[in-house]
Amino acid sequence: MIMTGARIIIETLIEQGCDTVFGYPGGQVLNIYDELYLHSDQINHILTAHEQGAAHAADGYARATGKTGVVIATSGPGATNLVTGIANAYLDSVPMVAITGNVPTSLMGRDSFQEADIMGITMSITKHNYIVKDVSDLADIIREAFMIASSGRPGPVLIDVPKDVQLGECEFLPKGKVAGKKMPAVSDEGLKTAAEMIAAAKKPYIYCGGGVVASGAEAELLELCEKMDAPVGCSMMGLSAIPADHKMMLGMQGMHGHFVSSKAKSQADLILAIGVRFSDRATGNKSVYAQNAKIIHIDADAAELNKNIPVKLGLVGDVKDALQRLLPLIGQASHPEWHEQIGEWKKKQAEFRTKLGAFSPKDIVETVSRYAATDAVIATDVGQHQMWAAQYYPFKSKRSWITSGGLGTMGFGMGAAIGAIVGSGKEGILFTGDGSFGMNLNEMATAVSQNLPLTIVLFNNGVLGMVRQWQTLFYDKRYAQTTLARKTDFVKLAEAFGATAFRAVDQTSLEEALEQAKKTDGPVLIDCVICEDEFVLPMTPPGGSINEIITERVDS
Repeated sequence: MIMTGARIIIETLIEQGCDTVFGYPGGQVLNIYDELYLHSDQINHILTAHEQGAAHAADGYARATGKTGVVIATSGPGATNLVTGIANAYLDSVPMVAITGNVPTSLMGRDSFQEADIMGITMSITKHNYIVKDVSDLADIIREAFMIASSGRPGPVLIDVPKDVQLGECEFLPKGKVAGKKMPAVSDEGLKTAAEMIAAAKKPYIYCGGGVVASGAEAELLELCEKMDAPVGCSMMGLSAIPADHKMMLGMQGMHGHFVSSKAKSQADLILAIGVRFSDRATGNKSVYAQNAKIIHIDADAAELNKNIPVKLGLVGDVKDALQRLLPLIGQASHPEWHEQIGEWKKKQAEFRTKLGAFSPKDIVETVSRYAATDAVIATDVGQHQMWAAQYYPFKSKRSWITSGGLGTMGFGMGAAIGAIVGSGKEGILFTGDGSFGMNLNEMATAVSQNLPLTIVLFNNGVLGMVRQWQTLFYDKRYAQTTLARKTDFVKLAEAFGATAFRAVDQTSLEEALEQAKKTDGPVLIDCVICEDEFVLPMTPPGGSINEIITERVDS
């Protein structure tokens, strides 16, 4: 059938299983939006307040569903507004397809109105990108983009479509949904060696990351830790891969991880690292990192092996497949002395005094969790509130943790929460801070217009908390530009957007607000007023080790 390029885009998206796109219309994508209008019974479009919010929403959608998120933007500023969202997806290995319009090919390179070389701009933050110059190539490029985005180590792909290509016509031949490229399997010999190393270990430790979630290997991880009798610690991206209340789960490790998780990792004689990249925030001082341990690293990306930390055994392949084939090779183990030592560290951890005010972040997070649905999606922005959520929220459902890891994007949370709720159909909680929330609070308009079941828990301390914490610890309390001194009334602001809002100043008012939130249809914001001097603890200083960990605040 003969179709225009614009219709081919929509028909191919539907063919590839896309049920929702996020975006913002503009002059160079009007034809695409006209086709979205004509196909609104087959594909849902969520109009955001800003293209960056749309990119983060596509990201959140992908994280919550495991599907490829799709975002559409016009040329020039529309396209460039996607850049932060694309970079965020790239650093966290999130499958995304970004479709941008551009000026007609005859006007390209002439500084035309709203022209930008978005292909050149995004080359370093995409797995691949395209500029389509022939309408007959369009459908297959979209199919290839979906394949690339979801294959191997997932990531974003950009397709730039000039206006004349959208208007051009050609024959469209349906081909069905493409499958991701099958990864080469980890060798039998490598798995056998891994099994022998595991059998010889007396103090094994499993370190899991976002690669476990991306591959859907949560069940295999659970079976593995029980069979190895090994405690599990995770990177921030690995949260939700294993239930927080599982007996083997020690929680997040690293700069702001749980003491017991980081301590056990430092004393283990074997670390089985699965789907992690050993980032600087996770390792600290690399010269003394895990000195007592042999490391087995399983990852989808060969480039990650020995990149940051040298390993004894590196295995490249799909994590889920590797664990499924490893499990029959290992016997049931028992390490009572190792768990006894871990129990002692847990007792020590329980004695730390990590909160300052009576209305503490720890209490807020734990109280919110009691009111939230077990399978709620939990999104965050970036800062202290992100770490408090990572430390204290009891994740029980897979793909329930939606946060910015590698890029650390303030302003990520609102868009991501919207996308995660739309994709999963579940209720959502957004933990944010007054600094991060101020970056993309315009997406409140989107949450309200979509009437989403979103509760926004705003930690309002009047400062840029994480930066201020570093200034306190490492810059002699020189608080350069971290005191916000703003007069924003977040309750009135939320109400102006059409949301319901409450202010919480203590445990009683928080619980009252959460009770009302459960009875409220649509978005709710709870402005939690906390002390500006609350810290995220424990904290390992940048470039430090477990021996330098800060567990309590001591003011001179």
